Amino acid sequence: MGTHEIAPPKELKDSSGLIVGGTAGIGLATAVGLAQAGAPRIMIVGRNPERGQIAAERISSANSSCEVTFLSADATTVDGAAHIASEAERILDGVDILVSTSAADTRPELCANIPTADIARIFNQLALPCMYLASEIVPHMTVRKGGVIINVASDAAKTATPGESVIGAAKAAIVMFTRTLAIEAKRSGIRVNALTPSLVAGTGSTERITSDGFSASLFAKAAQQAHLGVPESEDLAALAVFLASPAARRLTGQAISVNGGISAA
Repeated sequence: MGTHEIAPPKELKDSSGLIVGGTAGIGLATAVGLAQAGAPRIMIVGRNPERGQIAAERISSANSSCEVTFLSADATTVDGAAHIASEAERILDGVDILVSTSAADTRPELCANIPTADIARIFNQLALPCMYLASEIVPHMTVRKGGVIINVASDAAKTATPGESVIGAAKAAIVMFTRTLAIEAKRSGIRVNALTPSLVAGTGSTERITSDGFSASLFAKAAQQAHLGVPESEDLAALAVFLASPAARRLTGQAISVNGGISAA
């Protein structure tokens, strides 16, 4: 091997995937996509066991030979992330693909209307889980000299949007974390990228922010700019599967918008 050469990346049919936030939305669609692509082992993580079981059955129906495990855990805490990583490394016999999605009990609101006491909670729930998980998983990937990490952020990380001062700050933190980790980990054959969607049709978060109030008006206008159509979870999942595959072996440190034309970020 030359100075800058690394071992070939694993094919998806030889890769195990850990999908945190994998019981619904983009996370679930990505787990299904990885199963369809031949991934032999997948662990999904969420906090609702009933929803987790339903999600696991859906993934299994996409590929009956895929071993699917649901773990009920909370990635917003240090101990929770450590538990997830430990169980995933054990059950999956090593995590080759880590997909981190995060959500918080919040919706867009003008900064002046956000209680000061809520700011840390919102920021921490959105920004920290992917950092905690990477901190736990990257050392294992480093030993194995390879791996893929995909963090799901938001276009709010790139475009200042009224009502998303704290949300945007958290998502921007994810993007900068992703880009910096990509530079740090590339010598170990680890690729790190971020997805930055805007509206995603059919997800719980989109339903929450478009149901009423200030955010409903804001995102109704945004949807009108999606001349290619408001993306669905499967659109993001298709890109995630590509990023996890050897086809994207030269791609790292990127934050890729999938928004139907809402913005050109």
